[in-house]
Amino acid sequence: MRDRVCLVTGATNGIGYETALGLARDGARVAIVGRDADKTRACAERIRSAVPGAVVDPHVADLSSQGEIRRLAGSLRATYPRLDVLVNNAGAIFDRRVLTVDGIERTWALDHLGYVLLTVELLDTLKASASAGAGPRIVNVASAAHERGHVDFADIEGARRYGAIRAYSQAKLGNVLFTYALARRVRTDGITVNALHPGVIDTGFAKNTGGLFGTAWSLMRPFLAKPEKGAETSLHVATAPELDGVTGRYFSRCRPKTSSAESRDEAVQERVWALSLAQVGRGG
Repeated sequence: MRDRVCLVTGATNGIGYETALGLARDGARVAIVGRDADKTRACAERIRSAVPGAVVDPHVADLSSQGEIRRLAGSLRATYPRLDVLVNNAGAIFDRRVLTVDGIERTWALDHLGYVLLTVELLDTLKASASAGAGPRIVNVASAAHERGHVDFADIEGARRYGAIRAYSQAKLGNVLFTYALARRVRTDGITVNALHPGVIDTGFAKNTGGLFGTAWSLMRPFLAKPEKGAETSLHVATAPELDGVTGRYFSRCRPKTSSAESRDEAVQERVWALSLAQVGRGG
C-alpha cells in the first residue's frame, strides 16, 4: 500500500480507527474523517505515534450533513490528486427519530446517504487512480443487520413508524444495494466496489440508544469481539491482492458471502440508487 492514498470515515474510534491504523502500517497515506476536530487530530497523532513515519491527515465533517460532505469532498479533491481506497465506515444507531439539517431522518442520512454522496463526490478522484493503474477500491462497511432490513419506499424515513433497529437495518440494506448498483456503473472505469459485515464488535456505535436495545448492548459488550478484529474484513477488502478486479460482492469474515434476497434484487437496487441520488440532489 506504499504511496497509496486511503480515506477512512468514522475513524476516530472502533473499527474505523483500527482500519486507518492498519492502512498506515501497510505504508499508505491515510486521510481520516471525524466529526469532532480535537478528537480527530488526537486520533491522527495516536496513529503517528504507533506507526513512526506514518502520514495521517485529519479531516473534520459531520457526515449527516450534505453541505458538510460537499465541503469535505471539495477539500479532499484539492488535497489529493488521486484516491486509491475509500472506506465508508461512519455510522450509528439512534433510538429517537430526529431530522438532520437537510430535513432527512438521521439514520438514513448518516448511515446510507453519507456513503452515497461522499462516494459520488469523489468518483473523479478515484478514476484518476484507475487511470494511473492503481485499481482503486470503494469499501462500504454494511452489516449482517441488512438481512433483517426492508426498504419501505412508502415510509423510507420512518415518519409513520420508527424503530432504531428497523431504521438501522434498512440503512445497512441500503449500503449493500448501493454497492451493487454502483459496481455496475464503474466496472469499466477500473474501480471496484464491495460491501462487508465486520462482525458484532465492541464499539461505541450504540452510544445514542437507550431503552431495551441500549441496555442489551451494554450487557453484551464484554462478550463481543474487539475493534481490531472487526477491522480485519475491512482491511482485507481494501488491500488483499487477490481481490484485484473483484467487484459487486459482499464479504464476512474476509470471505465472500451471499447477501440477502432483497439486496440482490436488481430492481430494488436501481430504485434505491435513483431515490438516493435524488435525496442528495444529484439526480440521474
